[in-house]
Amino acid sequence: MKILHLDTNHPLLIHQLNDLGYTNDENYTAPKEDILKIIHNYDGFIIRSRFSIDANFIDTATNLKFIGRVGAGLENIDCDYAEQKGITLIAAPEGNKNAVGEHSLAMLLSLFNKLNKADKEVRQGQWLREDNRGIELDGKTIGLIGYGNMGKAFAKKLRGFDVTVLCYDLKPNIGNDNAIQVSLQELQERAEVLSLHTPETDLTIGMVNKTLINGFKKPFWLINTARGKSVVTSHLMEALQSGKILGAGLDVLEYEKSSFENLFANNDMPKAFKYLINAENVILSPHVAGWTIESKEKLAQTIVDKIKTKFY
Repeated sequence: MKILHLDTNHPLLIHQLNDLGYTNDENYTAPKEDILKIIHNYDGFIIRSRFSIDANFIDTATNLKFIGRVGAGLENIDCDYAEQKGITLIAAPEGNKNAVGEHSLAMLLSLFNKLNKADKEVRQGQWLREDNRGIELDGKTIGLIGYGNMGKAFAKKLRGFDVTVLCYDLKPNIGNDNAIQVSLQELQERAEVLSLHTPETDLTIGMVNKTLINGFKKPFWLINTARGKSVVTSHLMEALQSGKILGAGLDVLEYEKSSFENLFANNDMPKAFKYLINAENVILSPHVAGWTIESKEKLAQTIVDKIKTKFY
């Protein structure tokens, strides 16, 4: 079986596939149109997010048996069409779930304790203790939307705190010892923190909007380590300004794309994003919640194990 690797990953991925007898080719730079000319030679390919895999790509890959994505989501792949063609889809949400859980907790504790603000002030010679008085996580009610691998990992991290964890998910009966499954309405009535752990789908794009935000009974803190398009940034800005949202930790952004840096270089920054980067109660990171040294290895190992189970 011949496999084409379209993104760099942990070396163990290729080493172990070689040991299993697969032929592994690497092409990390050619444009999509060039890959289309050779993809028919391969039984499988492995990608992260280099480009989208549409119906035309799948039709051109006439010998394709599987697509491996070294990550949690498959939104850059036309999954329905691939499955119609009998192609196995392999993702690795198990590989970085722990990293996402830790990052979510880190963002929340940083917000509660004003660590970014305090750090900046101390570096500027300011010693403002009262202005940086924090709040404690104990006693709070945390609401999770999405209770798959990532949501469950975050809930597990919260076990060391005296908190109530609620989860809302479209799938029934997935609550466990770490989180009580409730309706969205009950979550909105009780939660003081909202953390998103959903894939990007038609249902989740624009999910956190005025309607959802205003449905919360209490002002709340928002953590998003899921997908940037789930939050309408202009509505988030308004909620931060009004105090309906007390602060936000955002590892992903609505504007996230390969030309993100152009927002700064071309004076083309949306008003809402300009507000976020200047807000003291907002923490931003560049989509790295699942991007640890350990998760890089775990993601690759998960892909190898699934290929081995299915095809070896």
